[in-house]
Amino acid sequence: MKIVVLDAETVRLEEVEWEGVSVLGDLVLHDFTPDETAVIVERCGSAEIVLTNKVPLSAEVIGALPDLRMIGVLATGYNVVDVGAAKEHGVAVCNVPGYSTDSVAQHTLALILELTNHVARHHASVYNGDWVKSRHFCYWKSEIRELADMTVGLVGFGDIGRRVGSVVSALGARVIAHTRTPKDAPDWPGFAFVGRDELLAEPDIVSLHCPLTPETERMIDADALGKMKRGAVLINTARGQLVDEAALAAALNRGVISGAGIDVVSTEPMRADNPLLDARNCIMTPHIAWAGRRARKRLLEITAQNVRSFIEGSPVNRVA
Repeated sequence: MKIVVLDAETVRLEEVEWEGVSVLGDLVLHDFTPDETAVIVERCGSAEIVLTNKVPLSAEVIGALPDLRMIGVLATGYNVVDVGAAKEHGVAVCNVPGYSTDSVAQHTLALILELTNHVARHHASVYNGDWVKSRHFCYWKSEIRELADMTVGLVGFGDIGRRVGSVVSALGARVIAHTRTPKDAPDWPGFAFVGRDELLAEPDIVSLHCPLTPETERMIDADALGKMKRGAVLINTARGQLVDEAALAAALNRGVISGAGIDVVSTEPMRADNPLLDARNCIMTPHIAWAGRRARKRLLEITAQNVRSFIEGSPVNRVA
C-alpha cells in the first residue's frame, strides 16, 4: 500500500516520528508541494492513500488519481478537499479531531493576556532603557486590565471553546457563549448562552471558535464590529475567513474596538497587502495556535489510527 504525504514539513517532526504511519505501507514524504495540479497529481501518482495538511485536493486532482482510496487530512478542518468529488469517486476522507484543543486554548489565552497585560511591549520598553531611566520603581506603557473584571464571549462552544471558557473562568472572568446548538451548560459563575447580538455587544473580549461555513464566512464585518463594546478586543484562532480583515483594520484604526489578537488570516501565507499589517494594536502570530509539540505528535498518532482503521475496513473519523 503506497502512502504519500504532500506537506510533511508543516508538522515539523522527525521522520522517525512518522513510524506509526510508515509501518502501514510504503510511505513517501514530501516536505512541500506547491498548489499546482500537475505537480500534485504527479506526486500522488499510484498512491492509494494521500495525506495532506494544506495542499488542496480538488475535483480535478481526485479525478486524475484512479488508485486513490483514502484522503487523510492532517488537521481538523477539511475544506482543502473537494469532498463532493471524493464521494463521487468512492474515496474516503478522514480528518483528525480533538488533537489541538489544549494547544489552541493555551495560545488563545496567550493572545488575551498580551492584550490585557502587554508583556511584549513592556519587555521591549525595558530593553530600550526605559526602566533604567525611570524615576519610579515601576511604570506601565499601557493600561493593565484584570480578567476577573471582564466578560469573555465565545463564538462557538465545541471542545476548544469550552476549554478556553474553563481557563478564563478560572481566572475570574464571566463567560457567555453563542452556538447553534446550546447544550450542557457548564456551572461557571454567571455563564449563559446568548444570542449573536448580545454576544457581540456585552463582552470585553470576543473570541472566535467556530468552523468556517457559508453562514460564518466574514461574520465579523463592519456591522458586527460596530456592535461590539467600545474598548473590547477580538481574538481569532479559528479561521481567517471568519473576519472581514479590511473592516477589522478600519475598526482598530478608528478606535471602534481597542485591539485584536489574530493567529489566522484569510490567505496564508499572509499577503504583503493584508490590511491588518497596518492596523493599530493588532497582535498577530503565524497560524501556530495548533502547533504545540504534543499536539503535533497527537496529530500523527491519530492519523496512524485513521490509516490503520481504513486498511482494516473500519474507517474512523470519516467526514466523507
